[in-house]
Amino acid sequence: MDITAFVANSVGRWRSQRSAHHLAFGHFEAIQSEIEIVALAPEDPAVIGLCQQYAIDPALAVSPFRMSWQGQSDWDENEVQGSCVLVPIPDPTQTNHGKLLRDQGYAEAIAAIGEYYLSEDGTFVLTTAYDRAAAEEKIWFVNPNVRCRVSLIKTSAGTGVVTASFSSEIRQSSST
Repeated sequence: MDITAFVANSVGRWRSQRSAHHLAFGHFEAIQSEIEIVALAPEDPAVIGLCQQYAIDPALAVSPFRMSWQGQSDWDENEVQGSCVLVPIPDPTQTNHGKLLRDQGYAEAIAAIGEYYLSEDGTFVLTTAYDRAAAEEKIWFVNPNVRCRVSLIKTSAGTGVVTASFSSEIRQSSST
């Protein structure tokens, strides 16, 4: 699987059940959410702007997309929601490796650039360094309509795990 196939397989509406262990607080959190992933045109102004922010030629972008989510956590009575633009930039020298530009990060709500690769079994692995933390995410498909995601938030040095989470995501049919 390459990045184009991975993104194409991810497009759609997903229902997610995530369990997160916040080790720093000694707290377990359950989050239920709806995720929508939509493909963006390479000439979309958000894609071009994000590439320009990192001084990357927008012509190098492959399969850009927008991910939006809304859900409920048992830890917070307020709805969790957000949206971000993600732009894969494949590495021309290494098959199935590249950079992933984000206008909003996972561990911190700031623009971020991560390094990704797709393993031989099709697992998407993303590592991102932020100002105060580092994140490692792995996403794989069980079948075309079920995917799993594991995320670790680490200290900025990458030595200590602060949060560990697991999500199962089920694609919603177009009739729901």
